[in-house]
Amino acid sequence: MEIRFERLVSRRVGVLLSRELDLSGTKMGVEKLLKLMIVGALSIFVIISLLLYILKFNILIVAAGGIGSGALFIVAVYMILEYRIDARKTKLEEMLPDYLQITSANLRSGIALDTAMLLAARPEFQFLSEDIKEMNRRIFGGENFETALKELSTRYRSHQLSHAIRMITESLRFGGAMADLLEQISKDMRNQQLTQKEVAGQMLMYSIFIAFAGLIAAPVLYGLTSQMIIVTDTVWKGILAQNPGGLPTTGVSFLKPSPPKISAETYHDFSIAAIVIICGFASLIMSAISSGSAIKGIKYLPVFIILGIVIFLVVQYAISVVFSGIGAGI
Repeated sequence: MEIRFERLVSRRVGVLLSRELDLSGTKMGVEKLLKLMIVGALSIFVIISLLLYILKFNILIVAAGGIGSGALFIVAVYMILEYRIDARKTKLEEMLPDYLQITSANLRSGIALDTAMLLAARPEFQFLSEDIKEMNRRIFGGENFETALKELSTRYRSHQLSHAIRMITESLRFGGAMADLLEQISKDMRNQQLTQKEVAGQMLMYSIFIAFAGLIAAPVLYGLTSQMIIVTDTVWKGILAQNPGGLPTTGVSFLKPSPPKISAETYHDFSIAAIVIICGFASLIMSAISSGSAIKGIKYLPVFIILGIVIFLVVQYAISVVFSGIGAGI
């Protein structure tokens, strides 16, 4: 019997995912997306759980690791959708000033607005041209022009497009020089884009600081601390071998020295987890500062995490070589 994955989630979730797919321009149905997310999450859950069980971890860790890995897969799929939505919006806003400029020129030649928009839908405008052509097919089929324009604005998560269409519909209702309006909107969009680039340039130093703190400083400090724990543990093993009862107190009992309470292996695992989190958030924060959109940082996230872990391991190895004379090692 074939499983209908859409029935496994609420109608609200189905509508949300359908909306996300439309905004991202992904040619995939909700059923296929849910199948990918659910089957993929279950597969990862089984694989990770078996791997942790084979490595003889505690049953609670096995369950938590499997569930967490499955949940992370679902979150990753959703974040990829959000990234595609943002990338599509960014591309649209780059093309929109030129498209409006061409539409304005067509209007000045005496063509009606809907025809002017259709003629301006050139191949270089990619998906925008396809959506404009689809809008015109609906208009020729009898749909109201204003309704078709508003529906076009819902196909993108773009404030600039929504603002432009709102200005166009108000001009259609109350009258006005449409060609001049579109030309002015186009100029305003270009000025706004130039301003955003200038702001991004001025924020460059903040981005560099975040990248340095997350990508270099944190892994280096964790690598140094991790190796110091190994050195300290080695020293204490030698002390306890010579003094099984521990070091004697010298007057003040509560100042009695004792070996570290955390093992080197535990701190190593904690460091890896912390570096993954820090580097991941560093990529998102850096993207938010430089471009105004944290979701754009997803494309840097794997690179940041891999480089952070590599730097951590290199620092660990370098420190272990320095202290190899007293038996320190990874």
